[in-house]
Amino acid sequence: MSYDTNTSRAETSAHTRGVTLWLTGLSGAGKSTLARAVARELAERGRRVEVLDGDDVRQHLSKGLGFSRADRDTNIRRIGYVARLLSRNGVDVISAAISPYRDVRDELRAQIPGFVEVYVKASLDTCVARDVKGLYRRALAGEIPNFTGVSDPYEEPLAPHLVIDTERETVAESTARVVQYLAERFPLAFPLAEPARE
Repeated sequence: MSYDTNTSRAETSAHTRGVTLWLTGLSGAGKSTLARAVARELAERGRRVEVLDGDDVRQHLSKGLGFSRADRDTNIRRIGYVARLLSRNGVDVISAAISPYRDVRDELRAQIPGFVEVYVKASLDTCVARDVKGLYRRALAGEIPNFTGVSDPYEEPLAPHLVIDTERETVAESTARVVQYLAERFPLAFPLAEPARE
């Protein structure tokens, strides 16, 4: 397979590798919802996609880890390791994990080719209102220690590739923005043409 000599290394890499969409944000910001919607859209465009959801990873890959900073960092590094393996084999990976600490996210950004950091943004009040499990209520009452956004910090990305404000956008609008970004950054892998729909 040959490429135009003007093609950037990032474009070429994404054509043969998968990309890693790293969705970070508070619990309840809308990461999982957006991840599923983007995954469906990419699959319809013929891409191979895997979603690594934070809750699922905690159950299967990081069972036994707590919520200390060291354990959180270990959890995120494990997700990053799996993402790196999948993406180098041509699979697009969408990680939907809080990943509260900036230095570990930056570490993964440097390690994973085609890494795209997406800040899924929503205010704490909005996340509390969306919380069907009542976790924020319990955290605010002091029943859950080390809860991100309440008793443990969330460090917002300083230079994310994309900011998705789920208080101002519909899921469809946010999904379209993510796909548009991918098409602009990796045009060989993500053509702008709409997928064929039955």
